[in-house]
Amino acid sequence: MTQAAVGPNHRGGRGMAVVLAASALVGCGSADAAAPPGPEEAAEFVETAEARLAPLAVASERASWVQSNFLTHDTEIIASEALGRFLSASTEYAVDAARFADAEGLAPDVARRIRLLRTDITLPAPADPGLTEELTRLASSLESRYGRGEWCPEGGSDCLDLQELSRIIGESRDEAELRRAWTGWRTISPPMRPEYRRFVELMNQGARELGFADAGALWRAGYDMDSDAFVDEVNRLWDQVAPLYEELHCYVRGRLAGTYGTDVVPSDGPIPAHLLGNMWAQSWTNVYDLVAPPGPGTGYDLTALLRANGYDARRMVEQAESFFTSLGFAPLPETFWERSLFTQPTDREVVCHASAWDIDAVDDLRIKMCIQVNAEDFQTIHHELGHNFYQRAYNEQPYLYRGGAHDGFHEAIGDAIALSVTPAYLVRIGLLDREPDASGDIGLLLRDALDKIAFLPFGLLVDQWRWQVFSGEIAPEAYNAGWWALRERYQGVAPPVERSEADFDPGAKYHIPANTPYTRYFLSTILQFQFHRALCAAAGYEGALNRCTIHGSAEAGQRLAALLELGKSRPWQDALEAMTGSREMDATAIIDYFAPLMRWLEEQNEGRTCGW
Repeated sequence: MTQAAVGPNHRGGRGMAVVLAASALVGCGSADAAAPPGPEEAAEFVETAEARLAPLAVASERASWVQSNFLTHDTEIIASEALGRFLSASTEYAVDAARFADAEGLAPDVARRIRLLRTDITLPAPADPGLTEELTRLASSLESRYGRGEWCPEGGSDCLDLQELSRIIGESRDEAELRRAWTGWRTISPPMRPEYRRFVELMNQGARELGFADAGALWRAGYDMDSDAFVDEVNRLWDQVAPLYEELHCYVRGRLAGTYGTDVVPSDGPIPAHLLGNMWAQSWTNVYDLVAPPGPGTGYDLTALLRANGYDARRMVEQAESFFTSLGFAPLPETFWERSLFTQPTDREVVCHASAWDIDAVDDLRIKMCIQVNAEDFQTIHHELGHNFYQRAYNEQPYLYRGGAHDGFHEAIGDAIALSVTPAYLVRIGLLDREPDASGDIGLLLRDALDKIAFLPFGLLVDQWRWQVFSGEIAPEAYNAGWWALRERYQGVAPPVERSEADFDPGAKYHIPANTPYTRYFLSTILQFQFHRALCAAAGYEGALNRCTIHGSAEAGQRLAALLELGKSRPWQDALEAMTGSREMDATAIIDYFAPLMRWLEEQNEGRTCGW
């Protein structure tokens, strides 16, 4: 299946994560069966489901690949129809699987696959056909409203879309212009509010008919642990990283106050959300120039090195492949090189957003990416191939086990590999003569922290808001107040202008109207550092974790393979233990990685009032 099609910053894309479960589509009425099914019937049910779903998934992948690479009206219809056939079958089996929920004597493998069939649903629909139709119409309307979103200043004809408004947020240093762009984008979402309220009601009804308390409980059921325990687990991980985030927040707030003045940026309160360089204040890298430490900088320019050494798109991919073969993995199949898209065609439109594909769930691996010769794309290619090598590693598992151990694992693997693109790695592949001294590390770590550490509270709160909406803890008449209460609590940010319940600011983030779960991105950020630390230890590395590369380590490769090969055949705790030796997600690896930056931030923040 496609990986990385919808990332935390991406406004759209294709993925298999959104599956509609509509009881009305199941003709057998199995939920009313008089006698509970037995182990043999359950085993037969699983085998039948997999045999039917696998070829439908392959057909959908092929159609989607063509549609992404040849953007026409007809290919969009073909891809939609193929996806519809897959989702229709998935809904049938997902709902039918509910009748095995209380069956006794099931083999553990059968019970696990039935659970996966039942919980791999993010859009549960009621049994009533009319309500199902209403839910799907609302889902389409909400996503379409977002996709068509634009702001027309003062009602004029020169309208600005998200890309143009995001450029202003990222580049402008005019506070008034930033405030207008921030507020302007949020004019697209108030019309979504009544639709979203009804959308939640219908989803909750569908989830309850599947045996869950609400839609949030259904979403959390996919994590191999009790739903309430998972909430506690997410909060525990946040508590581990919160001190680092608070130091970063304090430092950035102080530097922004130096730029915009304390009348705009209070010295002891939340940071105005429009000043952080990102439409949702979830990544702060665009304000690096305002907060960069003094000194020599990072010590090298990877983009310049790539260009000076004659790298083109294909050579960048070949270098990334050699990273994995240095760990002991087999080279990618020849079809990868024949069928992937590396550069933007000149004769047609394509979807350029980077993604990794496993067309046949066996060995037809591909990436689709309009590669530019620069540092960002060099790291992204390593990330995308992480998906491909993960996909191939579990290709001998049964169909239902071909995926990440939980939805945060796939992204975490790709990002963990990208963490090994260090100066030591660049020396080994001939791009640098020697490693720069540590004087540039603070700049590198600060830039990384503005991306990854700044993201963590946002990655957490998006689903915290949704879970509370689903449960009723945040009532419909308090949608916006609940959103901003969480943003202030976790992020320490505030809106630049007064907001009210006439607004619907959650709807200005793609993943809310598109109904895409978001906790996966929080978990993947935690896990990538835990993976990196474990792999560096396996490689025998000793030293600052931010300088480690696992390139060339057969031992690290064996640890990595032990996790990848499991797919989701076992609880994620087993997969995590296979690599790290621990059955618990652990954010202390982030603290270890950013330890030099943490010490530096504490020094910079002396005399400042931190917190909000």
